[in-house]
Amino acid sequence: MTKKLTKIGVALGLATATMALGGGALAQDCTTKIGAVLPTSVDWGKPIAATAQYAVDLANEAGGVAGCQIEMVLRDSQVDPKVGVDAAKALVDLDGVQLLLGAVSSGVSMPILTSVTVPAGVMQMSCCSSSTAFTGLSEEGKTEGLFYRTFATSGVQAAVGAMAARDQGYKSVAILYKNDDWGQDIGKLVAKDLEALGISVTGSIAINDAQPSYRAEVTEALKGDPEAIYLAIYPTEGTAVVREWLSLGGTQNMIVANALKSDEFRDNVGLQYLGNTIGTDTASPRSDSASAFVDQYSAKFGTEPNGPGLSNSYDATMIALLAMEAAGKDATGADIAAKVETVTDPAGMPISADAAGFAKAKEILSGGGTVMYQGATGNVRFDGNGDVSAPAVMWRFTDSGTEEQRYISLEDVDAFMASVK
Repeated sequence: MTKKLTKIGVALGLATATMALGGGALAQDCTTKIGAVLPTSVDWGKPIAATAQYAVDLANEAGGVAGCQIEMVLRDSQVDPKVGVDAAKALVDLDGVQLLLGAVSSGVSMPILTSVTVPAGVMQMSCCSSSTAFTGLSEEGKTEGLFYRTFATSGVQAAVGAMAARDQGYKSVAILYKNDDWGQDIGKLVAKDLEALGISVTGSIAINDAQPSYRAEVTEALKGDPEAIYLAIYPTEGTAVVREWLSLGGTQNMIVANALKSDEFRDNVGLQYLGNTIGTDTASPRSDSASAFVDQYSAKFGTEPNGPGLSNSYDATMIALLAMEAAGKDATGADIAAKVETVTDPAGMPISADAAGFAKAKEILSGGGTVMYQGATGNVRFDGNGDVSAPAVMWRFTDSGTEEQRYISLEDVDAFMASVK
C-alpha cells in the first residue's frame, strides 16, 4: 500500500511539473500592442495604414517581437491635429503603447509629439512628416531622442519644386500652401529656393481647411499674373483651390508637392486640366532592396506601391519593430528609440526587409550583434536628429495614376540644395 501511494505521489508530482512547464509555455504566448495614428478616412491614407499592417504581419510570421506577437491598434487621424492628438492619447493612456507609428502630415505629428509622446516617454516613428521644425526641436533637445522619420525633410521637395520651375523656364510663380506646420515650412523653403534661382515669387498664400470658398485666396494669388503656381496642399482643399483657380482664368502650369499625388485629386479636377502639372516626391534609391519591395508589395496587394508614403510606411514600421526586438520584452519607448542605431548600423549584418530577414535579425540581435536594415527606401540612415535624406522624382498624372518623368539621385539632390544655399 505504501509503495502504491508513493507511485501515485510521484505520478502526481510529474503531472504537476508537466502542468507547470505547460503554463510556462502558455505564458510565452503573449501580445504586445503598438499604436498607429494614420488617416484611414482618406483614399490615399488607407494604403499607408495597410502597408504598416503588412510589415507587422511579416514580423509576426517571423516569430513576433521580443517573444510576443504584435497587435497594431490603428486609429484614424482624419488629417486633423485635434483628432490625431485625441487618438494618440487613447493609444498611450488606454492601450499602454510604448511605440506610436504616425502621423501623416507634420501638422498632426507635431502636436502628438509635443503633447503626447514626449511627455509620456513613448517612441514616435513617422513615415510621412517632413517639416524642418522637427529638426529644430531635436536640436533644442525637446524630442528627447524619441522621434524618428523615414521621410526626408521638406527641403528636398522644395528644392526639386524649384528645380522643376527652372527647367520649365518659368520666370514667376505664386505659392499656395496648407496653413499648418508642413505647409508653412515647405512654402517658406520653396520661396527661398525659387528666389535663389532668380524666379520671382508673386505671392505666397495660406490655405485653411474646410473653407466654403477659396475665391479670396485664389484672387490674391492671381494678382501678380504668375506663369505658374506651386501647390503644397492636400487633395480636398486642393481640388477646391484648383477648380477656383482655373475658373478665374489661372494658368494650367502647376508644380505640386507629393500630397497631391492622389487619384482623388486627379479625378475631381479632371486629367484634361492637369497636362502641364509636374509633381515632386522623394524616391527610393535604385537599389536591389527597393526593387525587391516593389515585387513583394505587388504580390501582396496586386498593384505597385505608387501612392505617397508607402515605402516610407513600410520601412518606418519594420525599423521600429526591429528596434523593439533589440530592446527586449517590456521595453520602454526610450529603450526602443535607443536601439534604432543597432538595427540601422552601416557596419552591421545586412538583412532583407521581409519575414526571412526579420527572422535572421532576431537571431543576430539575440547574440548581441547589430544589423544593417536594407529596405524599401534602401539602407536607411538616421542622423542625430532622427532625419533621413533621399533621392527625388518628378512625375506627371496619367489615366491610371502617375508616371515618373525624372529621377534625381541623392548626390544630385544634395548638390542642387547646396547650390541654392
